[in-house]
Amino acid sequence: MPRDSDRHNSPKSRRSTRDGFDSRPRNDSGRRYDDGPSRRGDRSSNYRLSEEKRYGYGEEERERERRRDRDRYDRGEERNRERDRNYNESKRSSRRRSESPRSRHSSRPHSRSRSKSPVNKSKPNFGASGLLAAETNTVQSIDGKNSTVLKYNEPPEARKPVLGWRLYVFKGKEQVELLHIQRQSAYLIGRDRLVADIPIEHPSCSKQHAVIQYRLVKETDEFGGSKGVVKPFIIDLESTNGTHVNDDKIPASRYYELKMNDVIKFGTSNREYVLLHDDAS
Repeated sequence: MPRDSDRHNSPKSRRSTRDGFDSRPRNDSGRRYDDGPSRRGDRSSNYRLSEEKRYGYGEEERERERRRDRDRYDRGEERNRERDRNYNESKRSSRRRSESPRSRHSSRPHSRSRSKSPVNKSKPNFGASGLLAAETNTVQSIDGKNSTVLKYNEPPEARKPVLGWRLYVFKGKEQVELLHIQRQSAYLIGRDRLVADIPIEHPSCSKQHAVIQYRLVKETDEFGGSKGVVKPFIIDLESTNGTHVNDDKIPASRYYELKMNDVIKFGTSNREYVLLHDDAS
């Protein structure tokens, strides 16, 4: 019996190989063992090449981008958690500061003050500080060396009087001065001559002692209708020794209506200011 090596080396087998017929052994699926890479590998490599050609990057680049996005997301989450921790800590510290000392040292648990939470100093505060009002109410002397901030502003209902009101100034039984007070809607009385309309010299009087203010008020007539009438009022500007009308001390920072023949005194001065108008008989 001829051997396998003789059969493969026979002239017939050499001729079939030379003529184009390959007699090399095949596997179970009929594919030769040394055919090189499979078609599946060819398809995957071709797909990768077409994908890189279509999108400009492949699987490795996409994986790197996914890792980079994941790291960025993790860092953002960590920053958010840190911000929340700082915010909660600031709230707790501000709540501890807002508690009164008595409530902090009290033996009763959970006793806290009912005061409102403090203003966050990191935010801008647009509340009125009073500096603008002080700037607009500042009166300077002609030489610019002295200045005074007015303590009083006229109300919206301020009006010039219709009647010719006058102040008769008496020292004891002697009349020493006559003041016409109908040309303005308000007259400031005090020792500061830079701002006072009616200056007074007595040391018991304040620099800005009081104001005579004419105001438009509504009155009801005998028929039940209302009409506007301009009347004189006086207001004490929180003076040291007060203002008296008919020997009665008037309340500070409140308008007090004046009537004809009223006698006004400022501080402990002996001068009396008697109020009259042109229609007085």
